[in-house]
Amino acid sequence: MSQSTSVGSQNEMNSDRRDELSAPVYLDGFATMPLASEARTAMLAAWERPGNAGSPNASGERAARIIADARDEVASLIGAAPTEIIFTSGATEANNLAIIGVATAARSHTSRHKIIVSAVEHKAILEPAAYLGTQGFEIVIAPVDKTGRLDLEAFEALIDETVLLTSVMLVNNETGIIQPVAEAAAIAHRFGAFVHSDAAQAAGKIQINVSDLDVDYLSLSGHKCYGPMGVGALYVAAGMPPPFPLMRGGGQQAGVRPGTEPVPLIAGFGAACAVAAKVLARSNSAETNSKIGRLLDALRKQDVLFSRITGDHLVVPGSAAISIDGVDADSLCALVAPHVSLSTGSACNSGQLKMSHVLEAMGFSERSARSVVRILCDRTSTETDIDRAAEAIARSIRRSRLATGEVRQ
Repeated sequence: MSQSTSVGSQNEMNSDRRDELSAPVYLDGFATMPLASEARTAMLAAWERPGNAGSPNASGERAARIIADARDEVASLIGAAPTEIIFTSGATEANNLAIIGVATAARSHTSRHKIIVSAVEHKAILEPAAYLGTQGFEIVIAPVDKTGRLDLEAFEALIDETVLLTSVMLVNNETGIIQPVAEAAAIAHRFGAFVHSDAAQAAGKIQINVSDLDVDYLSLSGHKCYGPMGVGALYVAAGMPPPFPLMRGGGQQAGVRPGTEPVPLIAGFGAACAVAAKVLARSNSAETNSKIGRLLDALRKQDVLFSRITGDHLVVPGSAAISIDGVDADSLCALVAPHVSLSTGSACNSGQLKMSHVLEAMGFSERSARSVVRILCDRTSTETDIDRAAEAIARSIRRSRLATGEVRQ
C-alpha cells in the first residue's frame, strides 16, 4: 500500500470517527428504536428479489416463506402460535383492529356495550374508543395513581357483566411504567370481558408471554423493537373472535387484514424479533438499567435537580421520566438537540402544545408537566454516549436557566 493511500484511509477513518462523535446521542427510544443490523440485512435480502406471496410461482413461494418465517419469529417473541399473528402497518392499525374491529364483530351477538380503557393509553387506543362512543358503546376511562400505574381497585369497581372489552397497555410510552396487565386481565375475565393490551413499548425490551398475561388480543410495533417502521402485528388468541375487518380487499390473512404483504418490512420485523428474543434470554436488563443509572448519577454530580415521576414502581429497563426543577422541558430538548436526542412528556401529539393526557391523569398541573423529560437508553448506547449526554444535558440546563432570568453570582 502506498503512503498516500495509507494516509487517505486514515483520514477517512478519522472523518468517520468525527461524524460518529458529532452525531447526537440517541436517548429517544420511546419514539423509535435504532434499526437492528440483522433487520436491515433481512430487508435488503428480501428487496433484492421481487415476489408477491400470493403468486403461484417460485418467487411467490419464496416471499411466502419469508413471511411464514417472520410470523414464527414474531410469535416466538411473545409466546404465541404463528397462526395467532396478523401483520398490520403498525401498532396504530393493530390497536384499531383490536378496539373497533372486536367491538364491531361482537355487536351482532351480545348486549355487552361497555368498553374500559386506562387513562394513560396511547391515542391509538383512546381515539378508536372515542369513535365507538359515537356508535352506541359506553366508554369508561379507568384511573391511574400518581405514579401513572393503573388503579386496580378502581378498575375492578368499574367492571360488570355489561363490559365487552378492556384495554390496558403493557408499558407506557411517556413514563416507561410497566402496567399490571395480568392482574387486570384476571379481573376482566372474571366478568367475561375480552382483554386487549397495547405492547408496542414492551416488545424487545421486556419478556412477554401472552399466556402469562392472559390477554386475548395484543398489539405490536416493528420500529419500537429495533425493526422497521411501517409494520406491526396483532395477536389474536386461538378461539377468540377475529376482529371485524377495517378494510376490504384480496382476502389476505384470512380477510382480517387484506392487502399485499410488505415482504421486506415483515422480514425486518421478524429478524428484529429473533434478535430481541436472544438478547432478552441473556437477561441484559441489568446492563441496560446501569446505563440510565449512570446518566442520572452523572446529572446529580453536576447539580441537576430532578425527580423520577414514577417513584419506585417498575419501569421498562433503561428508561426514566424525570421532572427537572425550574426547566421548561420543550426548551431544553430544543437547546440540547445538536448533542442529544430527547423528547418531552408534556406534548402528547407532534405539533400540539396541549398538556399530555398521561401527566394530567397522574395529577400534574400544566406548569409542572412542562418540566418532564422522557429518556430511554437502548441496547446500543455506550458509556461514552451516556457521559457525553450527561455533560450536554447539564450544560443545556444551565444555559436554559440563565436564558429565563436566573442570575449567576
